[in-house]
Amino acid sequence: MIERFTTNELTIKRFRRFMSVKRAVWSVYLIVIFIFISSTAEIWSNNKPVVMKYNDAVYFPVFKTYYPTDFGQEGFVTNYRAINLKDNGNWAIWPVVRWNPFESNEAMATYPSPPSKDNWFGTDDRGRDVVSRLLYGFRYSMGFAVLAWFFSFLLGTVAGAVMGYWGGKVDMVGQRFVEVFDSLPYLLVLLTLIAFLGASMSLLVAFSVILGWMNLSTYMRAEFLRLRKRDFVESAKAQGVGTTRILFTHIMPNALSPLITFSPTTIAANIYTLAILDYLGMGLPPPTPSWGELLQQAQNYFTIAWWLAVYPSLAIIISLTALTFIGEGVREAYDPRKSVAL
Repeated sequence: MIERFTTNELTIKRFRRFMSVKRAVWSVYLIVIFIFISSTAEIWSNNKPVVMKYNDAVYFPVFKTYYPTDFGQEGFVTNYRAINLKDNGNWAIWPVVRWNPFESNEAMATYPSPPSKDNWFGTDDRGRDVVSRLLYGFRYSMGFAVLAWFFSFLLGTVAGAVMGYWGGKVDMVGQRFVEVFDSLPYLLVLLTLIAFLGASMSLLVAFSVILGWMNLSTYMRAEFLRLRKRDFVESAKAQGVGTTRILFTHIMPNALSPLITFSPTTIAANIYTLAILDYLGMGLPPPTPSWGELLQQAQNYFTIAWWLAVYPSLAIIISLTALTFIGEGVREAYDPRKSVAL
């Protein structure tokens, strides 16, 4: 009971220290809002009504696919903009942005077109709405960043735990592997793997995990080396507790500081990495919405399409700055000089 109370007390103190960093708190709110809007992007940006009434029947086009024949149309794809919603009591509630990220605004004479009442941030070189591309692009950027972070940290944690707990020859061999992988030029090897094996979300995550687990393993190794001879570990061994339980129930909760501290900055670095790959044309395959791909277009049209550079750059800067501020708050919360020893 005393140990549990002390642990809870320390957690509360860490939470209060994090909350004292106001820019970190506001950044958490901002990132949560971004994630929510992007994960529900179909509701906010689409060429389909969220809900509509047509001929005394209620439809939910965003959530369900309807055949064109249901609305007296021909073909394979329903054109909801062509449906008469002004007569017979028909109505529709449209998303805030009436474009999906793959649809071109055919009313524009030339592409890319500047910001207008129809396309608030303009269009790209194929007439696609920039707001919609940014909104959906955040989903892919954050999805890649979180998946790469999770699996690389999982691999690094396991590797560091094994090396730190057993030590000796296991540690020596493991450290040699870490040194070999850590000596590889990250971006160059990543581009080489993509050039030979192609690019998709799963492949990019796998490549990033293979090349990005070493740093955390070094810190986790140090934590396990420090904790493996502590009294609570020796007591668990004396009671016949299994090795797996000792590793992940007794030592791991006390060795989480590096994992938690480095997480925000690692996620930010992954977002930046994906933007670089997309900018180089070696990231997510087209027509996937991508911030880096918009910046690549900005380079091609830098004299006439300023919006292609400004808005994606602002999206990247705001996201990375928010994650950096969150990282500062986490470091403040887990500062060992301000923590009470267990």
